[in-house]
Amino acid sequence: MSSGEPLLKVQDLGMDFGGLKAVRGLDLEVRAGEIVALIGPNGAGKTTFFNCLTGIYPPSAGEIVLNRPGQPPRRLNGLKPNRITECGLARTFQNIRLFPEMTVIENVMIGCHCRHRAGILGAILRPSAVRREERIIVEGSYRILAELGLAELADLAAKNLPYGLQRYLEIGRALATEPVILLLDEPAAGLNITETAALDACILRLREQRGLAIVLIEHDMRLVMRLSDRIYVMDHGELIASGAPAEIRANPAVIAAYLGEDDAA
Repeated sequence: MSSGEPLLKVQDLGMDFGGLKAVRGLDLEVRAGEIVALIGPNGAGKTTFFNCLTGIYPPSAGEIVLNRPGQPPRRLNGLKPNRITECGLARTFQNIRLFPEMTVIENVMIGCHCRHRAGILGAILRPSAVRREERIIVEGSYRILAELGLAELADLAAKNLPYGLQRYLEIGRALATEPVILLLDEPAAGLNITETAALDACILRLREQRGLAIVLIEHDMRLVMRLSDRIYVMDHGELIASGAPAEIRANPAVIAAYLGEDDAA
């Protein structure tokens, strides 16, 4: 974990749907190279928070500010999802959202779109600069697949991948956008114990090798406690606790709201 100004700073974030306050007064910070977990019961507002971060929902209140090194602070409120991706936030989804009929490598190449400079005319005329860019995208996509153990499956249709590997492919597509913060929405959902252990190692490797900050929503408490530098806990749209894994495990409010007496023992 690094010190200094947080890479991402969220202050007093709120999200209302009519009379329903899905998120209320949420404060959260993410530092460079840090793994932060967001936990809480179903319906606590975790995915709504991710949707606010990534521009799917415009927040009703609060501030979201990205502080990339060497760049002025960037307020993300009100930006469209593609612009937020260009700023350096990329995400996966709780329900996998691949392009099933496209190949594995094509799914990753799509993630490069926000860094792709050729316009429609360039795609039609295909001058040397465009061909060179296409070559760079293909080579970069293969490197990402190799990093995730998917290179040998590059030409397979995404729908034919086993479920666990589809999870990795969605991570690969997010990595193709060259993020500084990777947002993972329940990455271990549907995985068995062996697959979850492999995912643990993958997340740590991405942090170490790419220098990524990672924010994850997850119900697997073993994974959360093993990986996280800090944990934020939500309940009914509000933040009820934050701290290191040991602090969260012993927090009475967290135990009552989410972890349960047996998990705290």
